[in-house]
Amino acid sequence: MTLPETGFVRLPQIVGDPKANPPIPAVIPVSRSTWWAGVRKGIYPQPVKLSIRCTAWRVSDIRALIEGKH
Repeated sequence: MTLPETGFVRLPQIVGDPKANPPIPAVIPVSRSTWWAGVRKGIYPQPVKLSIRCTAWRVSDIRALIEGKH
C-alpha cells in the first residue's frame, strides 16, 4: 500500500491488517501494541482525534517517520 499524498491515515493503514478483505499491507511492520507503546514513548508520531471514536495520523508525520526525520 502506498500512502496518500496528504490527509490522514488510520492505524490499520500504518501497521497493516492481514485479516481484512483484501488484506492491508503494513507501511511500518510493527504490531498495534508496539505502535501504541512507541507513541507513548515518543518514538512514533502523536495521533489526531478526528472524532470520539476516530483516531488518525497525519500522512506528513508518517512520511517523516519513514524518512527518519521524526
